[in-house]
Amino acid sequence: MELDLYIPKLDDLWFYQQMMADPATMSYNIGYDPWPGYHQDTGCIDFPREEWEAWYAQWVGREPERFYAYIRHRSDGEWIGDVNFHHTPDKDWWDMGIVIFAPCRGQGYAAPALRLMLDHAFRVCGVSRLHNYFETTREAAWKAHLAAGFRDAGTVDGIRHLLLTREEYLAAQGG
Repeated sequence: MELDLYIPKLDDLWFYQQMMADPATMSYNIGYDPWPGYHQDTGCIDFPREEWEAWYAQWVGREPERFYAYIRHRSDGEWIGDVNFHHTPDKDWWDMGIVIFAPCRGQGYAAPALRLMLDHAFRVCGVSRLHNYFETTREAAWKAHLAAGFRDAGTVDGIRHLLLTREEYLAAQGG
């Protein structure tokens, strides 16, 4: 699968805004405790244009502390989702996330996109450990993470935790 990571420009954040406003894409997010701009009934998150610059300054160009990129098709440049990671000092790991835009789901993009992010995190940024967590009901996410090399780090209160170390990743890749 010909995917790559694309660091968006500020004006490219319309795609992030579109994903955050799409109920089908954000349905996994339904029901969390409310915060400003979050809609419990749809899982959508407001991302008005006036917030773009501050968000961009916080997420883009902050490696290895933080990383954000779109996932895109190499052949036509179409954006299909995003990946990110950020350092969580009290756990001594980097929490990560991936969102596949709903119209692109079910096409086998998640595991290859995760592998691209893992390669960037471990080889380029020197991250030591990546962690992710989500509900046990999210089988597709579970399978994609396992296919990308994550291991089960336990389940607590219906939340599945996954972890992958730099050493595990590099050993699986042959160095």
